[in-house]
Formats: sequence, C-alpha cells, structure tokens
Amino acid sequence: MITMSKEQMNRAIKVGVLGFGGLGQAASKVLAPKQEMILVAAADKQGYIYNEAGLNEDACIDVYYQQGSVGYLEPNGTLSHNSIEELIQKAAVDGYFLALPNLPNTFMADVARLFIESGWRGVLVDALKRTSAVEQLLELKEELLAAGITYMTGCGATPGLLTAGAAIAAQSYAEIHRVKITFGVGIANWEAYRATIREDIAHLPGFDVEKARAMSDEQVEAFLDKTNGILTLENMEHADDIMLELAGICSRDRVTVGGVVDTRNPKKPLSTNVQITGRTFEGKISTHTFTLGDETSMAANVCGPAFGYLKAGVSLHRRGIYGLFTAAEIMPQFVK
Repeated sequence: MITMSKEQMNRAIKVGVLGFGGLGQAASKVLAPKQEMILVAAADKQGYIYNEAGLNEDACIDVYYQQGSVGYLEPNGTLSHNSIEELIQKAAVDGYFLALPNLPNTFMADVARLFIESGWRGVLVDALKRTSAVEQLLELKEELLAAGITYMTGCGATPGLLTAGAAIAAQSYAEIHRVKITFGVGIANWEAYRATIREDIAHLPGFDVEKARAMSDEQVEAFLDKTNGILTLENMEHADDIMLELAGICSRDRVTVGGVVDTRNPKKPLSTNVQITGRTFEGKISTHTFTLGDETSMAANVCGPAFGYLKAGVSLHRRGIYGLFTAAEIMPQFVK
C-alpha cells in the first residue's frame, strides 16, 4: 500500500465499497496503490468500517476472513444489520462502488433507492449484468437526477469495458450488423466469488435468479462437481444489449453474450473479446475484434473499469451533471 501525504489524502477522491466478498476485496486491492482515490469505507452484511484517513485493505481482508465482517476491525469497525444505511449517513464519501450481488434481481434498484431517500449526493458505480436489472434503474433516472446523484451502471468488464469497446469500434461503420461478446473467466476457488457464481448459474437452462439464490454452498458444490467446475453460458440476458441500444449503436437483438467460467482453475478457458461486424460507408462488410489479455483476471477487468467510471462520474458530478449513465455513453478515466 502506498502511503499518501496529508495533502494527497485531502485531494483524493474518497471511495466506499459496498460488498466485501471476492469482488469487494479485489476492489480494495486495486485502490491500494492509487494516488487519486483513497478507500475510506467498506460494508458487508454484518457490519461496516469507516476511517476518513483511509483503510488498510490487508487488515480489512484478514478480519473478514477470520471473523466474517469488516465490522469487527478495531477501532473503526461497527457491527450492524443495517450496514449500508448507517454507512451512508455516517461516512463522508465521494463515490461508492457497489460490489454487491444482484440477488434478488431487484436488489441493486433497492440499494439505489436507499441512497435517494437518504439525501446523500455523490457518485454510484455498479457492475450489473442483467438487462432487466438495468431497466429497473432506468425507471429511477429522474429520481436520481433530482437527488443529485450521478449513477454509472454496467461498468465492469461485460457490461462495461467490452461495451465501451464496441461503442468505439462502431464508429467505423455506417450500420452495425452484430455485436458478439465472448468471455472466459478462470478462478481458483469458486467460494471466493460465491455470489458471482450464483448469478452465472442463474443464466443456465433450468435455473433462474431465485433458484440460484436459494442454493446452499453444498448444492452449488455438488452442481459444479457434475460439470467438472465448468459453466458454459450462451445467449445470456446481459445488459450490453440495452446499453448499446440506448447509445444508438444497434438494436438489442443484434447483441449476443456468452462465455465459459472455470471455477477451479485461475487460467482463462478462452480469451475474452468483443466482435463488432458492420457495413462501412463504402459498402464493405468487416469485423473489428477487441481482445482482453489472457493474463488479466476477472477482478482486474471489472474493478479497474469500475473505478475509471467512478472517476468519470465524479467529473460529471462536480459539473452538476446528475442522473443515470451507462458504460456505452461515458468513457472511463484512467486512475493514477
């Protein structure tokens, strides 16, 4: 962790992370070396921690593993069954990364309402996956605007980084015929990303969000034993489609998303990429392909863009621009 001077801390964007499972912990590690952002708050189901001078990510992760909540970390941790609500009221935070599982499918919209009703003003960023979840947030667009909140949705890897790549690549074409997103994810231990894996299982035939949410860890483990730890996902309900439609790139029926998740091996089972096929003004049909490096992890490709979008959101918020935006509408800004 890089030690900041008092002047740097005062100038840095103060960040909170809601959800401290695998993704939230990865987010804290991504933030640790940053000079433009400082992690000051984190919350999980059982508690929260806030320190305006900054949090030590290793200490937060250690206590979470040992005792199940950052709320146990002395002297700034607090145990609570209303951790998000209490943290919103207590903490001076410029922006939150919502590293929360959208289980049930209404959860992220419910969290957005908590922020609206609290009177808090700032920037929210999520890495939502489902189209229907983003549609629920779109219904809150005017309320977010009136509340003085700048909300950036679908700002992970996909939707997020790959959606933005598709939006940029589309500029070469007069008409977009197809956007195809294919992802490969490798994790050494599925239990580090319990909620994420349940969300993926919910996309499989015979499952839905509620059924996946109700599965015990033992049931998930048994299911993964049957598939040798591999989840193959096709034609997913993924918010890249609505985001590209809202941005005027193409209709959502021209967007497809699928991939393979290996829950027992950190190596990606296949390369993650987005292919954009279209017709140029000369009448030529061509395909652009944007491929992520195989060495970059899911955590790096989700958390990095999320904080890039948080920085972009802060820029908008400081100019008095509020409401709901997607990764296909706004470019992320590199966080040093």
